[in-house]
Amino acid sequence: MRYYIIAGEASGDLHASNLVAEIKKKDKKAEFRGCGGDLMKAQGVSLLKHYRTMAYMGFVEVAVNLRKVLRNIAQCKKDIVGFQPDVVILVDYPGFNFRIADFAHAKGFKVVYYISPQLWAWKRRRVKKVKRSVDKMLVILPFEEEFYKHYGVDVTYVGNPLLDEMAKFGTANRSIFLRRNSLGEKREIIALLPGSRKQEVKRMLPVMLKMVPRFPDYQFVVAGVSSLDKDLYKDIMSNTDAFFVENQTYELLQNSSAALVTSGTATLETALLTVPEVVCYKATGFSYRLAKSMIKVKFISLVNLVMDKEVVKELIQGDLNEENLVAELESLLHNSKHQRRLLEDYDELRDRLGNAGASEKAADAICNALRKR
Repeated sequence: MRYYIIAGEASGDLHASNLVAEIKKKDKKAEFRGCGGDLMKAQGVSLLKHYRTMAYMGFVEVAVNLRKVLRNIAQCKKDIVGFQPDVVILVDYPGFNFRIADFAHAKGFKVVYYISPQLWAWKRRRVKKVKRSVDKMLVILPFEEEFYKHYGVDVTYVGNPLLDEMAKFGTANRSIFLRRNSLGEKREIIALLPGSRKQEVKRMLPVMLKMVPRFPDYQFVVAGVSSLDKDLYKDIMSNTDAFFVENQTYELLQNSSAALVTSGTATLETALLTVPEVVCYKATGFSYRLAKSMIKVKFISLVNLVMDKEVVKELIQGDLNEENLVAELESLLHNSKHQRRLLEDYDELRDRLGNAGASEKAADAICNALRKR
């Protein structure tokens, strides 16, 4: 069988590469082509484009680079027709992939969407597009299955691929982690996860760093990502006693007593590693007002969305200030009743997400759908 697979950013490249690995186990003659990154290429995907040439985020950046975006879409459409795949697999990245879904469906190709965009949060009208152009939706959050079924979409919950990654990672050696990063043995660690995008870090990290002098008995460690310039972190962290680690987020969390986490996938990762957390989010005034007028859900963190209740505290926009952070961090570190309730909810969260194996289940669903043609 021939598989055309598209991922437009680093996380999509990771999950797509794991999916390709599982498909290869089930289809020994599988051929892969598409758009993605180094991890997909390492699994044998012949790349038309690397995601680095495709990753435009936000309205302004897309508008400025519109000609490039449209050219990328046109080239991808032409490449799909030339490759003649048995299935087109789209991984998240909705701005690009929804256009490809419409095109591929119109050309008679089978379309599978793996890892749903957050349509349930604020773009529900796009579900009609999904129903029209996507043959099978494979989702990674349990409530997404019910959401799509409500609109008559053929959907299957396959589990969350984060569980697969965590199972592969194992348990970090604390002594090695501390020595490698020049951290002290005696003081407990509070992790700061300011996000993976430049503007997120610039907005979130200064607020988080205000906790450093307020909790002198702890060492604060910032989780950096290699996709951002180290000077960005260095400039923001100057004149603070915080530490910095790069591409060691799981190890950092496994050795932390609490964490301040920017809203996103990291909130779920932190909970699955059983670290007490406060979820933080702050946007520009215009973006926040626009989002608030459109968002249809009660919470912003994946932990609370999956549990359908407030498990972790969300400090959003004006509520994200020094005094509120101090109060919530004090509770996470010293309120034993709060700690027990949080860990009990984390256990239930893991139960709701199910076991590892999302990539294998997604591969099964795709291969079974191809056999039924």
